[in-house]
Amino acid sequence: MRQGYWANLVRWLDVTLARVIPEEHAAATRGGRDRAGRVRSVEDMNTTPPLVASVVDVRKIYGTHGSVAALDGVSLGIRSGEFTAIMGPSGSGKSTLMHVMAGLDGASSGRVFLGDTEITGMGDGELTVLRRRAVGFIFQAFNLVPTLDVRGNIMLPFDLDGRTVSRDEEAWISHLIQTLGLSQRLAHRPYELSGGQQQRVAIARALATRPKLIFADEPTGNLDSRTGREVLSLLSTASSQYGQSIAMVTHDPIAASHADRVVFLADGKVVADRPRTSAAEIANLMLSMETAA
Repeated sequence: MRQGYWANLVRWLDVTLARVIPEEHAAATRGGRDRAGRVRSVEDMNTTPPLVASVVDVRKIYGTHGSVAALDGVSLGIRSGEFTAIMGPSGSGKSTLMHVMAGLDGASSGRVFLGDTEITGMGDGELTVLRRRAVGFIFQAFNLVPTLDVRGNIMLPFDLDGRTVSRDEEAWISHLIQTLGLSQRLAHRPYELSGGQQQRVAIARALATRPKLIFADEPTGNLDSRTGREVLSLLSTASSQYGQSIAMVTHDPIAASHADRVVFLADGKVVADRPRTSAAEIANLMLSMETAA
């Protein structure tokens, strides 16, 4: 059944991408230019940015007798200023990998770093402060505070950290609010919003402090196609213009095609790591993985 899904998706993408986004997407996938259309020099392409998060030989075992290895010896780094998509079949370990990298779940073995700081075995209090200042989160389940209105939820990271918002940060937050269509919803509580609107608030909250790294779990999963494109464009802008790193878990080849890099997991292992790739190529690879399974 899953194989049929990916096969149909591949056929649909072959038609849709050829008709709707031929030249823009072709230029993006040929390489040699950044997302702003600037030609990258050989020196730029050979320079390796520092890592903002990494795991080294990480295993995550579930079950009393180690019966399920959600992650099986994974080593992966998220590079500064890069938009990375993480894909894989259901049960491949992609969400577990994100949770372990973010320090939301502990590894059974191996080492985990946020920047140069090893968080393996770090206490909850210290880890919470580190995450608050260096990491933003976008969850499919939103995780908004029900007693706060939209603006209160967006400003929550500043309040928790005791920070005063600067003029530049206010301008950035206003831009986020306008781009995500929240200007008329600032006084609303989460229960007064649709699912898509709640996700937009969660995205604005994650981007508000301009953290070095944003973990996004299916950020467009509950959005209509137009808002989804706007969100992906905003994430790309945060990466390309503001140097924020994005690690996005997604099942959507079109969403993944916006990333600079696509990492594929299967059975708890990294099985492919590709530079910017077209949606059709991503879907074809997913189909081959489903067929092999």
